[in-house]
Amino acid sequence: MSGSKHPTRREFLGGLSTAAALSLMQACRGSGKQEEGSPTDQASKPQVTGSGATIRWSKAICKDPDNYPAWPTIARTAEGDLLVVFSGDREEHVCPYGKTEMIRSQDRGVTWSMPKIINSTPLDDRDAGLILLQSGTLVVSWFTVKTWEKLDYYRGMKRWADHQIDGWERHCRKLSEETRQRWLGNWTRRSTNGGQTWEPAVDSIASAPHGPIQLQDSRLLYVGTAELEGSPAIVCSSSDDEARSWRQIGSLPVSEEDLEKYGFTEPHIAEVAKDEIYCILRTHHLSIGYNYASRSLDGDRTWSNPEATPLYGYDQPGHLLILNDGRLLCTYGRRAEPFGCRACVSEDGGRTWPMDQEIILCDDAPNTNMGYPATAEIEPRELLTVHYQIAQPGEKVSIHATRWSLAT
Repeated sequence: MSGSKHPTRREFLGGLSTAAALSLMQACRGSGKQEEGSPTDQASKPQVTGSGATIRWSKAICKDPDNYPAWPTIARTAEGDLLVVFSGDREEHVCPYGKTEMIRSQDRGVTWSMPKIINSTPLDDRDAGLILLQSGTLVVSWFTVKTWEKLDYYRGMKRWADHQIDGWERHCRKLSEETRQRWLGNWTRRSTNGGQTWEPAVDSIASAPHGPIQLQDSRLLYVGTAELEGSPAIVCSSSDDEARSWRQIGSLPVSEEDLEKYGFTEPHIAEVAKDEIYCILRTHHLSIGYNYASRSLDGDRTWSNPEATPLYGYDQPGHLLILNDGRLLCTYGRRAEPFGCRACVSEDGGRTWPMDQEIILCDDAPNTNMGYPATAEIEPRELLTVHYQIAQPGEKVSIHATRWSLAT
């Protein structure tokens, strides 16, 4: 589709020996034969944290030495399957080859399928959100970027070899202006058969790493980053037809100056009560560090000015989940030492967060190249959180999972 000769994962496997291919399959599937709650890569036995939560295990669930899978989101189907989507089949954090991939677990996260490419535009498909609608329809979300405009900047970073960036440039040159204009933007796609096939992409107007949510009235709401009249903004879009189409309905009260000062981006939302929406926002600046939040009390028509929360998620987006008991869970990464993922539960819809009960899900990431956690509730108070990080020094990143429980 893109005209690139960059090999797909299947081509990588096709060039491997049988032993090497089996080894790669085992890495992508995790530990394979272990029982629920048994020790794995990082957690040798269940660990009770100071918050009373129990970390049952933590491990890489999708690792490929030739690829860079990142920015995952997890969803649970009505049948109990766990689905994780992410940007994969890519070389690096910024390369032009990204595709949306999906893996599936049918045993509560112990073992996982090989990655399946479910979305591949000619541009770099980044971040991947996923939700299951009340009807059973899956909606995947993502966005694309102007890689071709940033190649000189990437060379100046000296983070990647010139010959590697030369390859990215050759790829970008193959893209016609028509192709670039056609596929640059924010997107969603639907699947009505559990992710086996997907309908054509539609413009979602806004984009955020973990995608939209479905409200109690069945409408879809998507709060994400976009441009309004040529300027960056935090935009609200809505769908009344299960993501077949989207329309812009408003924006958060964030000035261009505040966007520059705080670096507000990558929001996620949860409906904490009827017509009450809570929104968590990532900030970029180390001097700020904490996630900010905004709230709508009229079902998304108006929003409060963003205010700081006590959740220290420097340079990381938060993921919100309404638990089975009605409480609000926020999962967030930490790009400050010790690098890892955290979680906190609010009893009052995000008005207060008891930081003395913050849960350390993992703190073994070697550097800031990590995070973007998202969580699914497997059963009441039993959870699985996915994120990305480097598993061992010298490796590229991989998709990791942490299985944990809340005490109450």
